[in-house]
Amino acid sequence: MIQIDHTIVSLDVIEQPFACNLSHCKGACCVEGDSGAPLEDDEIKNIEANLDIIQSYLPEKSIKTINEIGFFFIDSDGDKVTQLNQNKECVFSCFENNIAYCGIEKAYLEKNITIRKPISCFLYPIRLTKYSSFIAVNYHAWDICKPAIENGKKNNLHVYEVCKSALIQYFGQEWYDKLLQAAEYIKNKK
Repeated sequence: MIQIDHTIVSLDVIEQPFACNLSHCKGACCVEGDSGAPLEDDEIKNIEANLDIIQSYLPEKSIKTINEIGFFFIDSDGDKVTQLNQNKECVFSCFENNIAYCGIEKAYLEKNITIRKPISCFLYPIRLTKYSSFIAVNYHAWDICKPAIENGKKNNLHVYEVCKSALIQYFGQEWYDKLLQAAEYIKNKK
């Protein structure tokens, strides 16, 4: 692990090859799992303010779920997370050619809203755990991401590289520059 400012970063974030391969995984991270995507309080407010626009990108079953029980809930860990449809995919999932995409991100990419998607999704496969004096920055290993690991090896890409934009959005450019310095040091040490 390495310390950067108020964070402790797992070496896996630097060393693990990773590059999403949607043609193989089909966006399974939006469909699989025991809970929805973690949400920050400001994200909930932003989604709520833009819900009508976001819903225009969603399938009817998701709109029905949102209208009946809302777009988020508090899970068994006490975290605020996105609501799930009955078949367990995130209510913000929309599908094209059997691949799950984020309806929030689609609205963002078409410049209809300013939130890209929940930071927990944008950062994935990085997971943040907030403690009183620091934030742990960890790689989340999940078997559905095996194609991403193979793709990362093939293209010589690692978690911190494919998550660059999300890490900069969350921690800032200066923090990311320090991460790059640490990654370079670790690579040269081997």
